[in-house]
Amino acid sequence: MGAGRSVGPPLVAPRAPGPDGRGGPHARAGTLRARRLRPHRRGDLPAAAGLHRRDGAGARPRLATAAESRRPSLRVLTFLHSFEPGGVERIALRLVRQWRAMGVDAPLFMGRTDGDMRGDVGAGLDFVSPHRTRPWTARMETLWMIWTLPGVVRRLRPDILFCAGNTYAIVAVALKVLLGRRCPPILLKVSNDLDRQDMPAWFCVFYRLWLKIQGHCLDHFIGMEAPMAEEIRVGLGVSEGRITIIPDPALSRPLIEALRTGGMTGARPGLGAGRRFVSIGRLTPQKNIGLMLRAFARGARGGDTLTVIGDGPQRAMLEGLVEDRGLGAQVKFRGYLPEPAYLLPSFDVLLLSSDYEGVPAVILEGLAAGLAIVATDCSRSMATLLGHGGMGALVPVGDERALAGAIARARPFCQDLAQTLAQAHRFTIEGASRDYLQVMSKLRRVSRRHVPNALEVAS
Repeated sequence: MGAGRSVGPPLVAPRAPGPDGRGGPHARAGTLRARRLRPHRRGDLPAAAGLHRRDGAGARPRLATAAESRRPSLRVLTFLHSFEPGGVERIALRLVRQWRAMGVDAPLFMGRTDGDMRGDVGAGLDFVSPHRTRPWTARMETLWMIWTLPGVVRRLRPDILFCAGNTYAIVAVALKVLLGRRCPPILLKVSNDLDRQDMPAWFCVFYRLWLKIQGHCLDHFIGMEAPMAEEIRVGLGVSEGRITIIPDPALSRPLIEALRTGGMTGARPGLGAGRRFVSIGRLTPQKNIGLMLRAFARGARGGDTLTVIGDGPQRAMLEGLVEDRGLGAQVKFRGYLPEPAYLLPSFDVLLLSSDYEGVPAVILEGLAAGLAIVATDCSRSMATLLGHGGMGALVPVGDERALAGAIARARPFCQDLAQTLAQAHRFTIEGASRDYLQVMSKLRRVSRRHVPNALEVAS
């Protein structure tokens, strides 16, 4: 695939932040301006376009060596809007880091450089982004990505484009339209529920059509748990050969060990002490934290506490609801915290009240920590995740009374630790990263045979 005209503004490779959050010791003032692309060998990052490798926080830009240039590495380009907190983005950044550690050529494109996760899960990751942004970029991030990403694809010439979640599907479809036959195969991770029972009936007609467009345009689809295979097949209208189930890599082996060790050594509340509930997630309508707060007010006992970890546009409204319900002494908002999973051993019961999800990472983290779990049945995978009631209580979506009852009945330290540990180990990045690469390698082989859109990759 040859290089074409660049689309959008020139690109820069932002400096990886140093320990103080600013540029590293060799960083210069200003930014690196992009220049016109010249042809480059596979394995190189195109220095002519202002794109460089970086070896962690504060390191000097480094061009690929001759040996690296000759290495027939799979090049996988991941694209994200920003470092703003989100489960899809967090896992995508971890995958990029893991692939690079495995020797994969895994460039990362960021539409914007802001966001809290740049300092934790994104720390030290080199990436490329547009040289200039506009005041409206954050509000219109999807259009901005559609405008800027095609030029990056032409310059980097990846073998595979990794679409990290449903929210990026519109960008992926636009790439297929704009780049045509020059567009590499696109692998879409289906990160959210496709049933979307929260949508009004009239809108579902258009939504189903949009799903079928994705199925027609994109090449292969990853489901995060076994029940998603049928959901993807029917919803997107694709054959079984274009679907692979890879358990969501929300955990790592060291994280599981840390959570399990912390749960065994952490202080337990004394006899008669209240239960310690916790919720982790963005404060957005999808998470329906308002339902959780109302149910907690009905189901909690005296002395019970609820800690809400996360931030988002609904925080002020939710804090007002806490005041109105007289829960100020029991409910605390902690805001965004880096790597909040490590705090889970300090709690007894994990709550999830979402209207819809795919495979919620926080549920997997709760299983790894051995917490009791109360959740809404917000995806086809929830029953399987929680062992059909053996590892957690499920209630209907939006049912405040049922959620309050489950909160009232929740018992700390009731989990089968062997069962929850075995379930957690299914969802590690160490295993999933290899499985992703196997699917991508097959996609590359099929695309090189010029088989149009009939990509039957065995799962």
